[in-house]
Amino acid sequence: MRILFVSAEVAPFAKTGGLGDVSAALPRALRAQGHDVLVVAPFYQRVRTSGRSFESVLGPREITIGPHRITFAVHAAALPGSDAKVFFVDCPALYDRPGIYTQDPDEHVRFTLLSWAALKICQYLEWSPDVVHVNDWQTALVPLLLKTMFAWDRLFSGTRTVLTIHNIGHQGGFPASVLAETGLAEASSQLHQEQLRAGRLNFLLHGILYAHAITTVSPTYAREIRSAEHGVGLDPFLRARGDVLFGVLNGIDDEEWSPERDARIPFRYSADDLAPKERDKEALLGAMKLPYRPGIPTIGIVSRLAWQKGFDLCAEVLPVLLARRDVQLVVLGSGEGRYEELFHRLARQFPRKASFHKGFSEPLAHLIEAGADMFLMPSRYEPCGLNQMYSLRYGTVPIVHRTGGLADTVHNWDPRTGRGNGFSFEHFDASGLSWALGYALETWAERAQWRALQQNGMREELGWSRRVRQYEELYRLIA
Repeated sequence: MRILFVSAEVAPFAKTGGLGDVSAALPRALRAQGHDVLVVAPFYQRVRTSGRSFESVLGPREITIGPHRITFAVHAAALPGSDAKVFFVDCPALYDRPGIYTQDPDEHVRFTLLSWAALKICQYLEWSPDVVHVNDWQTALVPLLLKTMFAWDRLFSGTRTVLTIHNIGHQGGFPASVLAETGLAEASSQLHQEQLRAGRLNFLLHGILYAHAITTVSPTYAREIRSAEHGVGLDPFLRARGDVLFGVLNGIDDEEWSPERDARIPFRYSADDLAPKERDKEALLGAMKLPYRPGIPTIGIVSRLAWQKGFDLCAEVLPVLLARRDVQLVVLGSGEGRYEELFHRLARQFPRKASFHKGFSEPLAHLIEAGADMFLMPSRYEPCGLNQMYSLRYGTVPIVHRTGGLADTVHNWDPRTGRGNGFSFEHFDASGLSWALGYALETWAERAQWRALQQNGMREELGWSRRVRQYEELYRLIA
């Protein structure tokens, strides 16, 4: 099949989270299955200045979108690990900024261009996609554009669309006054009329209304977002389209995230030979300026420090845990000031037990996954989550709140049956987190049980080989 994949992020070129990882891994897996895959993304400042080489695909082209005449060019680079190409839409006026996302007043124009340009590239190359796969609000207007402004072109007569919702909390909501700048003013009758009358234009909603199929990044999250509690106002529309809403769990790149092959960790290991993991732990504690104390468990956190991630519970639970139990904590992340201050405070209060590295470091993230004994993800909600799967792969037992993709991937250890791969608490409160941490520390003391628990997680199939087949089946279903 010919698959056009459009995303605001593609790792390693531009990434803020799981969207960037998936937008590289899924196209790579589809290409490995023999499909013709073309990825389109913006040529951000960080992409342009990355030191990578790019080939020119299309010279400057002028496009009219509503009142704007916009000039863009297209450059290409190989997707690492694949012969699939990423086509970058180069428009310095819109993308040559320090951040991927902005609070600038033209944010809607930046991603409207991406949507139009992706379809224009197909026209310029006379490349007819069987499927256009779009992601999140930034590209959610594409299904409506195909139905309206590009409906005349027989190039797209057989094209079907898939929208993947990576996080329904981000919807691309703008005043209705920006309608003309989307280039859809003459198709305004096709937009959600009640919202327009209320003075609002929601990009993600229109993807939900017009895509041939909708996916999200885990089966549990697909159920959750149909509820008022988790649907963030779009749940009625998702219930109405429930027959074409599917939850497909993300996979991980098990070439990059593999304790047997990881070049970023000092000592490599496997489920059959876990001994070197302890040496990674010693290296981790040294890097975080904590004493290495054999027989003392280390809990790791790698995360955006945001409300969604459940760190309010940590503020209640972790000071008590560190005061009463012999345990160490290493944290890598940045975000909201109140959470950064929480982990700074813990590091000051417990200098031999807790350490906080503000910011992000890919090598340190890998070292935490390899060197920690447990990995904490108490997310309030989590569409999929990747770190719990990295942790499983590295024998670093996850402790999670049972929600979204965490519920689909982490299952409580049962010492009677020897089944389970981690610890999951049901109720999002301090007592739930305390219970899960206590259960984990009790199990840690039973070394034979702990080893079996680690091996259960390490031997699971977590890569894209199974997930890509689910997408192939979906593409065929809507073809």
